Amino acid sequence: MKSKIFLGMLLFVAVIAVAGIGYAEYGDIVLGKKLESMEKAGVKPVMFPHWFHRIRFKCKVCHEDIFVLQRGANDINMMAIMNGEFCGKCHNGNIAWEPLYCDRCHSWDGPVPPYTAAPAAK
Repeated sequence: MKSKIFLGMLLFVAVIAVAGIGYAEYGDIVLGKKLESMEKAGVKPVMFPHWFHRIRFKCKVCHEDIFVLQRGANDINMMAIMNGEFCGKCHNGNIAWEPLYCDRCHSWDGPVPPYTAAPAAK
């Protein structure tokens, strides 16, 4: 009996340890469309914590004025962010912290989903 409890606890710890690697909440988005340029710049892909933002703001704050609700349809890049577009609308030093610390966003160690060409607009 004790060995079963011990094995169960060991399995639980192993699952928790593995889950901590490349962990994201449901609805979080891995931004890896520009993976080649991120590798060239020496930064990791971004995991956008959607639900972290969603518990603070209503959907309409970001959608559709800032972000299009279509995978791959937003040409998010650091130049645009620094110019106050996309994430830079809020991450400007006034509403939220400035995008000056690369590893705050570029910290994803998990898998990056493959990207295909965005579907043509109808």
